[in-house]
Amino acid sequence: MRRTKTYIAGDWTGDKGAVDKLHQWNDSNYWSLSFVDAHELTQARDGSLNCSIKASLGTRLDASNTFVLIVGNNTKTVRSGSCQYCNSYNSWTSSCARGYYVDYRSYIEYECEKAVRDGLKIVVLYNAAIVDKAKCPDAVKNTGTHAAMCYRQNGQLYWDYQAVRNAIN
Repeated sequence: MRRTKTYIAGDWTGDKGAVDKLHQWNDSNYWSLSFVDAHELTQARDGSLNCSIKASLGTRLDASNTFVLIVGNNTKTVRSGSCQYCNSYNSWTSSCARGYYVDYRSYIEYECEKAVRDGLKIVVLYNAAIVDKAKCPDAVKNTGTHAAMCYRQNGQLYWDYQAVRNAIN
């Protein structure tokens, strides 16, 4: 598969506003941010097993040449996607009742590690006015381009389109 897409990752609960802002800049005729979102390729149902969702994420990453991670306050500590939170996980035996491999990584950890392993261009955008690598997952903490998505002026926080564009392009 040819890698032509951009994969956007992040804490979709805590940083949805930042993800939506990226899409707004991308979808607008006014702004010149331009990418094809890898998440348009496949969809996973909310009721899917965590391992099935990771397989779907892997397919999307396989079609991507750029990995954009949005880092917020909880990105590093989000545990969603770990097998221990799946109904098929047997905590007594630490195994999968369906016989699948047990993976304790969150979706974000899985995505970051796969992006680095596959050699994708890494862009880490902080949903803040500063770059705080303490909030960044270890797999991408010291690789790629890191930029703040916002700037502060007169006590107000504003989106920084130019900083994001420069980081992605």
